[in-house]
Amino acid sequence: MRARALVAGGLAAVLLTGCAQSVDPIERLGRKAAQRVGSHGPAGADGRPYHHWGLAAPLAAPPRVPARAAAAGPGRVPPVVKRVPTSDKVVFLTYDDGAEKDPRFVDLVRELRLPVSMFLTDSVVGPGYGHFARLQSVGASIQNHTLDHPALRGLPYPGQRAEICGQQEKVRSRFGIRPRLFRPPYGTYDRTTLRAAADCGLSAVVLWSVSAAGGAPQRPLRAGDIVSVASGEATGPTLTERTTRLLREIQRRGLTVARLEDYL
Repeated sequence: MRARALVAGGLAAVLLTGCAQSVDPIERLGRKAAQRVGSHGPAGADGRPYHHWGLAAPLAAPPRVPARAAAAGPGRVPPVVKRVPTSDKVVFLTYDDGAEKDPRFVDLVRELRLPVSMFLTDSVVGPGYGHFARLQSVGASIQNHTLDHPALRGLPYPGQRAEICGQQEKVRSRFGIRPRLFRPPYGTYDRTTLRAAADCGLSAVVLWSVSAAGGAPQRPLRAGDIVSVASGEATGPTLTERTTRLLREIQRRGLTVARLEDYL
């Protein structure tokens, strides 16, 4: 009797062990995913990707604000914005042309969930639209900076319209969206530019209040600043390095980065 009891107990232990190991494959995948998130965090390999990018703390989350503007449309002149009038402690990062295609910049935007606005020029981007599609997929917004980057002020209406509307169509065909914001090359424009931008369906003409070459703003940053981050620099720090340098300065000023489209 004792021998039979021992055998039965051993069989029960084996069966229980087998049941414990027979986990549904889908459940097992779910557990592994949860372990990855719990041990590494959803946004970076060490759970704190801001350390990886040289930041002392995560970027503060900006206030939630609704998108405020609709496309201007024919006859409605879009506003020209150099700086956003807001008391929120936010600044806005913008990048022109599309000359630099730094793959680490995609990682930076993804890991820090950085809301950047890319104003693209077709003739500058060239065959590099795939890079900006990757940026769009991780949260960057794609905006209009003309087809060929001419100084628009003084050009006839048909030429200005062709430059602006042509890039609207180019972005639509490449990204499936129509930009809401337009930045005129060199920051030059006239009344004809505003009319053409309205007729091309843009809701605001965006300039900038601070430029940042080498990652250093030309003056101390203030809430509402639209920062133009220089791109296409042939020597010196990469676009990623310049941006992280700028982010450290933004944090030092007690500010964070917000999405420009949410405020215009």
